[in-house]
Amino acid sequence: MFSQNERNFLKAQSLARIATASRDGEPDVAPVGFEFDGEHFYVGGLDVQNTLKYKNALTNPRAAIVFDDLQSTDPLDTTRYQVRGAAEIVERQGRLGMKPYIRIKPEIKWTWGIDEPAIRDGKSNVKRYKL
Repeated sequence: MFSQNERNFLKAQSLARIATASRDGEPDVAPVGFEFDGEHFYVGGLDVQNTLKYKNALTNPRAAIVFDDLQSTDPLDTTRYQVRGAAEIVERQGRLGMKPYIRIKPEIKWTWGIDEPAIRDGKSNVKRYKL
């Protein structure tokens, strides 16, 4: 499901952005810390139950999480990784202790600059994979 280059990139990241939406479709994006167990992504927080992302995940079980790294703009040298999938609230022992976390089960991923160059022949080289 995840290449070694993808796992290495994800392990090197300390910050991501999670996108959720309310039951009515009102979007929200928030910077977050995360944990990755090789299969699922987990987003928690000190008071996660009082956050919009948590409340959204309770009523709309869809989420996306994005990771990116910009090395240079001239020439463009960037790495990006996005996952969309099912979101659910789970209790787990994580970095913040035994707490509720939003667990994202990847269903689709986009990679840019991980296993192949981000730019090829002057064009964006985004790869999309259904998992």
